[in-house]
Amino acid sequence: MKASEIREMSISDLRERIEAEKAALDTLKINHSISPIEDTSKISKARKDIARMMTILAEKEKQN
Repeated sequence: MKASEIREMSISDLRERIEAEKAALDTLKINHSISPIEDTSKISKARKDIARMMTILAEKEKQN
């Protein structure tokens, strides 16, 4: 997800999306530990997306 797409989201939508992405990341990690997934870069991409969303959320909250 691009930063420009994230910036267009409202604060409440962003919080919901972060929680959903965290849950998806946990599921991905569990599935990978049970049977290795082919594309392990999905885990790092998900972590980076969550970090990006949290950073933009902090910026938005600081502005308000």
